[in-house]
Amino acid sequence: MTDYPQPLVLTPLAGPVDATVRVPGSKSITNRALVLAALASRETACTLTGALRSEDTEVMVECLQRLGYRVTPDWPRETIRVEVHGSARLVPAEAADLWVANSGTTVRFLAALVSLSPGKYRLDGVPRMRERPIQDLLDALGQLGVSAVSEAGTGCPPVVIRGDGWKAGTVQVRADTSSQFLSGLMIASAFAEAEVSVQSDGLRVSEPYIGMTAAMLQRWWRDVEVPDDGRWVPVPRPPSHWPEAFAVEPDASSASYFWAAAAVTGGRVTVAGLGRDSLQGDVGFVDLLARMGCTVTDSPAGITVTAGPLRGIDCDMNAVSDTVMTLASVACFADGPTRIRNVAHIRHKETDRIAAVATELRKLGAGVEEHADGLTIHPRPLTGCVLDTYKDHRMAMSLAVVGLRVPGVVVNDPGCVAKTYPGFWQDWERLR
Repeated sequence: MTDYPQPLVLTPLAGPVDATVRVPGSKSITNRALVLAALASRETACTLTGALRSEDTEVMVECLQRLGYRVTPDWPRETIRVEVHGSARLVPAEAADLWVANSGTTVRFLAALVSLSPGKYRLDGVPRMRERPIQDLLDALGQLGVSAVSEAGTGCPPVVIRGDGWKAGTVQVRADTSSQFLSGLMIASAFAEAEVSVQSDGLRVSEPYIGMTAAMLQRWWRDVEVPDDGRWVPVPRPPSHWPEAFAVEPDASSASYFWAAAAVTGGRVTVAGLGRDSLQGDVGFVDLLARMGCTVTDSPAGITVTAGPLRGIDCDMNAVSDTVMTLASVACFADGPTRIRNVAHIRHKETDRIAAVATELRKLGAGVEEHADGLTIHPRPLTGCVLDTYKDHRMAMSLAVVGLRVPGVVVNDPGCVAKTYPGFWQDWERLR
């Protein structure tokens, strides 16, 4: 991973940006593809292309290796090969201690995965991971006959899973804190020996990520039916449908910072390789920029954002919640206030993202009202200062947007971007 100065001083751009950029592969897609490829690997080896190298994906690779899967990354070529030799078990290892760092996809997807086979598995991570909720998933696994407990009784990691396969039936899971609980069960249910349908209970947050999971399941062993009652029912498919290769899209959440750069500098940015047909709901971030006054163009080359006079908007960002902090930074340069709604669940991410972005934008001089479910940003003249990132990659990258316009912005712990985008600051400098 890249070493960065501590702290990092940002220098504003002298004028509007005009650039075409290519961002690394999607973390969400890479980690889903790794789990799908691992579970299908007893029959067909799979090579992922365009795979993201980051802390989160390296953690997933290392955990799968500890579980006995043969996972061979070739990071310079952005490829990962997944295969298994000589194991009749869905999970080759009968026991493992898994270090998940602060990767939500890793802990939630692997908790569901390891429950499919007899064995004992422990999953733990950094102090912040020990504050991130997982009880709803543990409760769902309990309905399937799996012993799944929070070791400290907090409803958070470390967790211990003692699996012996799933019992047939319908499992209900809450998805109002994280869609990853439902996605993890959807993936695992497609490979379970028992016939299981998965029912989400009540409100679902980050709905596009559930759609991403369903679309990717269609590329592997099984299809997914969605009856009117909302159950996810895996349907067997012939083995010939298992892919031997899978291409990972560029990361739409990472693209948001570069589209935002166009908006706040009065310029134009094209993110190559991303279109409206993306698996990722976060491409919808450009629609919010369009509402704020930008022009958005979709072409075979990618999605282009061209700046216009920015105005504040009132928006529900539940479906694009990873871009909340990006939009909050853009809102500082709009005419009129911006209200961001329906994202209470982002308080349970790498940090409490609502509180964190409110605190840092206030340091700069913005007027910010913090609500239970979001924020209202009132644009005011901004003054550079030292900003904290809370060990949260998205805090660092979103605050970089402010640094394009405001002199004197200093970012503490810039290296936290390694979680999903290790080369971010080098790519950011290329905007010059």
